[in-house]
Order: sequence, then C-alpha cells, then structure tokens
Amino acid sequence: MSELTNLREILRYVPRFRDRAFVIAIDGAVVEDDNFPNLLLDIALLRSLSIRVALVHGAAHQIRRYAAQLNVQPSDIDGTGVTDAETLNIAITAANRVTHEILEGLSVHDLRGACPNAIVAHPAGILSGIDRKFTGRVERVDVPLLATLMEHDIIPVIPPIGCDGVGHSYRLNSDAVAVEIAKSLQAVKLIYLSTEDGVKGPEGVIRQMTVEDADAFLKRNQKDLPAQIVTKLVHAVRAGKDGIERVHIIDGRQEKGLLSEVFSNEGVGTLIYTNEYQSIRPAMKKDIRPIFSLIRQGMQTEELMKRPQAEVERNIADYFVFEVDKNPVACVAMHSYPELGKAEMASIYVDNRHENKGIGGKLIAYVETRAREQGFLELFCLSTQAINYFIQKGGFTLGTPDDLPPSRRESYDKSNRRSQVLIKKLQPPA
Repeated sequence: MSELTNLREILRYVPRFRDRAFVIAIDGAVVEDDNFPNLLLDIALLRSLSIRVALVHGAAHQIRRYAAQLNVQPSDIDGTGVTDAETLNIAITAANRVTHEILEGLSVHDLRGACPNAIVAHPAGILSGIDRKFTGRVERVDVPLLATLMEHDIIPVIPPIGCDGVGHSYRLNSDAVAVEIAKSLQAVKLIYLSTEDGVKGPEGVIRQMTVEDADAFLKRNQKDLPAQIVTKLVHAVRAGKDGIERVHIIDGRQEKGLLSEVFSNEGVGTLIYTNEYQSIRPAMKKDIRPIFSLIRQGMQTEELMKRPQAEVERNIADYFVFEVDKNPVACVAMHSYPELGKAEMASIYVDNRHENKGIGGKLIAYVETRAREQGFLELFCLSTQAINYFIQKGGFTLGTPDDLPPSRRESYDKSNRRSQVLIKKLQPPA
C-alpha cells in the first residue's frame, strides 16, 4: 500500500476518532521489544490527530526475570492467582521499571506522560476457598484525574498495581485494568498489544469476531489457546458487553501494526466488535463514488458489465451498501419490474480485501428479503463468473434470456456479454 493510500485511509477515520479516547494495553514483553520505539511513534501520531490516549501496561515478563534473579518462585505472575508479600514486592519493582521505560520513551518523542494513582483497589478476597492475599480488583477509577491529565495533553501511564485508602497495595491483572479504564473514559477503542498475532483459528488469525462469536469461540477452545490470548479474550468479551464497541488484539512487536489495525478495514490482528460494526443500509448520494469504485473493480475483472458513474448516480435509490466500521466495502442493487412481479439483483460486488467472509451471502439474503417483502414473486440476476456461487449459496436455478423482462432483455442483447440468467422463485413472507 502506498504512503498516499495510507494517508487517505487515516484521514477517513480521523473525524470519527478526534477527541475520543483510545485505551492501549501493552504487555511488558512488548515494552522490551525492539519495535517499542516505533510503537511510541505511532502513539505520537495518534496524539497529533487529537486522539486521546491512555496507556495501561503489564509486567509479567519483568516479574519472571526479577524473580529468577532473586532465585524466587513467584506465587502469581499475571495478577489473577495468589499474590504473597514477596511476589507483591517483586511486582511493584517490575511495574515501576516498566512505567519508567514508557515515560522515558514518551519523553524522547516530545510527549508528556504521568503515572497517576487513579486506580483504587481492594483485595480480591477469598475465591473458591482460597485467600488471594495481595491480589486485588479494581474498585474505582478516578475519572476526573485521568480526564484532567488528558485534557492537558498528558498521557496517563497506568501500572498493574492499585492502592486502597489506607496505604495497602495490590497486584492487578493489567487486562482487567484496561477494561475498567476504557469503560470509565467511554473509550472508542480498547487495544491489547501482546506477543501474539491475534486470536487464531484452524485457518490462521481470525480478523473479526462479534462479541457473541468471541464468547462462544472461547468456551469451545479455551484449553487449546495460549494463556495470554485467553485472558485477552475473556476481557475483550467483558468489555464488549459493557459497552466498548471495538476491542483489538494485535502483535505489538509488528512495525506499524497499531496504525494498520486502527486505520484500515482489514487490520492485522483480531477485532472483537459489537453487532453494529457491520450493517447493510440504503445507499445515499455520498456513496456514489465508493460504490462506483467497487463496481469498477468488478468491471476490470469482467465480473460486472461496464457502466459510467453517471448511471450509478441516476439509480442510486436502487443501491445498498455493506459497511464495515462505517466504510462501504460491498454493494448491491435491486431493480424493480413491478408490472411483472420480478426484481433483479445487480451490481453485487465485495471488495477483494473482504472476500470469503460471508458478505456476499448476506447481501443476497438482504435483497431477497426486501424483494419478498415488496411482494415480488421472482428474483433474477445475471452472471458470467459466479454462476455456481449463486446456485450453491443463493439457491438460484438456471434460467434463460426469455425469463427476463422485455426492457431488460433488450439491454441484455445489446451488451453481447452472454451472461447466464439465474432465477429464484419467492414465497410471500409468513
């Protein structure tokens, strides 16, 4: 992708993110990776675009190292088990070191940061009959403090340690802290930067999952997933159910991974989203250029018949777009022939970056439902290359040019494309 294309991708998202909060949760291992300076550059870019950023960091990687240096076996690593006094001291030392490295890195890039005592924590208590000792849970987030820092262009850097009101400290799970911070700030995104590419399924990294799908996937596969992916999935699902619309899990060691995930539809990791992330809606005038851009891709491969943009503009009321994160990535049109009780599904096309994700099937089902609701008895379409798809996935059957309405038959003959006619009988809605 060219730098100009990158810039266009970024600018398309900026109005939606300006003055909104991103909560970025960074695993301790990522802070020590060679890519960390590049990550700070990405954060500097976010700030330059008036996106407010709060950083939450873990320290499990550093706790393991410090414990090994002291020849101590820590009672807990990630803030979910039992934290004894010795492990708490190691955790505080490790967390302070990571916090300092982040603040030091922010200074290099002329960014101001501060480590506030914004997390009020209480003991996790006795769970399943086991006293968790110095393992804690987030009781409250000091939102005014964080808001004040961010309003003054200061990035809060929040460690996985919390304090109560009487001078006691507790080890916290950083993934859980990130959720509480994101909820408190009404963040538009929660981004987990780990050492994993994302959530992996049988065919590789799963790019997008609804909250419901992520929850079901976790229940089916928890025992086979890496521990850090399990905790991130658990908290991503909780965040989604608590109102955070977008949760990203990406490899923080990947150069430009943060920007690629935030400012592109396809991303580089796993996005877990609430259901409104994807939607089909009637096209508007502002969609004329995006629709024509999609159709042009189909024309170049001869999947779609050549037509000028003016034709799309004249018939814009017939078009529908499939949005991903409010960006059109697919389109379809439904042309009506009410005197014959027929409707045509036309100009169906999915951006090649979003192929094989079921979008085409959703568009077919959407048009079929609309046609049925409007009382049409038959839906037809023309195809030169996707004939089997419409038959196998859409339930169409082979037809002939004689099945077309007279006006459509005329344009069919003039095109000389010799497309296959496919038809589907419709039953009235129940």
